Amino acid sequence: MTTTENALFSPIQLGDVALNNRFIMAPLTRCRAVDHQPNALMAEYYAQRASAGLLITECTMVTEGTSAFGNDPGIYSEQQIEGWKLTTDAVHKADGRIFMQIWHAGRAAHPLLNGGKDCVAPSAIAIDDETHTPEGKKPYTVPHALTKEEIVDLVNDFRQAAINAKAAGFDGVEIHGANGYLIDQFLRDGSNQRTDEYGGSLENRARFLSDIIHAVTEVMGSGRVGLRLSPLNSFNSMKDSDPIEWTRFLTSHLNQFNLAYLHLMRADFFGVQAADVVTVARKNYQGHLMVNMGYSAEEASQTLANKQADSVAFGTAFLANPDLPQRIKVGSELNAPDQNTFYSPGAEGYTDYPFMTAS
Repeated sequence: MTTTENALFSPIQLGDVALNNRFIMAPLTRCRAVDHQPNALMAEYYAQRASAGLLITECTMVTEGTSAFGNDPGIYSEQQIEGWKLTTDAVHKADGRIFMQIWHAGRAAHPLLNGGKDCVAPSAIAIDDETHTPEGKKPYTVPHALTKEEIVDLVNDFRQAAINAKAAGFDGVEIHGANGYLIDQFLRDGSNQRTDEYGGSLENRARFLSDIIHAVTEVMGSGRVGLRLSPLNSFNSMKDSDPIEWTRFLTSHLNQFNLAYLHLMRADFFGVQAADVVTVARKNYQGHLMVNMGYSAEEASQTLANKQADSVAFGTAFLANPDLPQRIKVGSELNAPDQNTFYSPGAEGYTDYPFMTAS
């Protein structure tokens, strides 16, 4: 094995958590949490992939009535805490490490998925698209612009989610600040047109995130908290007028929190915006930089060897290959992901992808 290949397999300290390797399983929405309840099938899925250095769960609702997908899991009830214990126990038994991604969908939560409850956002601007609902595809609705009092309540929802994740046995949490959901809606000027202390300047737009980081790190300790950002992603009608300066500011701003890691998505799902945000982040961020989106094993290894990042998150490769690190290590062919079962119910396309055949 070459030095370059070794980079992915070398252990590393991620804040307070020791990882056996630098393969990270990215958060992947799979819609198997019927009625938002974590279950034994989900525990099997995550445990199958415990050879990753770190597993990051799918986005998990910090409060009820904020579903964006229908069968997305929550962490706001005692029953959900108990359900998630199935997963953490199974992963730890397999010698894995797992963080919960805590999340609020904001304006991406459709009322038809939430008993008619209105969605919320920093400003009353709807996503310019349609989403799947129980009544078929429907346009997104105009969100209620949050009051300052409601913002404080939401920060406390994130705090409680961290308390609950800790009670469920997670090794840490990842704050979801990416992909056009609530925190990202505050961060980028295309969706945040507030004129109070939560809008306008980059510092003001980052205030909601900063408040959440303070609350969550008080619960977990900063060495068990990560953050995901997507400076370029246009998913959910997102755009910022200056993604490079946005990245420069935020990566510098985040240094004060001493987080376990910053998880940076380097590209745009739709290719609308393009820029080199990884180099900007590496220059300004002093902590552990995790990168994601479209990395092959070879590029990931070279990225680590060149010290352009500290770990690499893989998405669909882990979805279809529960034993991804071992397959990469021996050069085995990878299973192809079946997009038809990404969000369908049951075990098909979820826990039935084959492991590598022993030679």
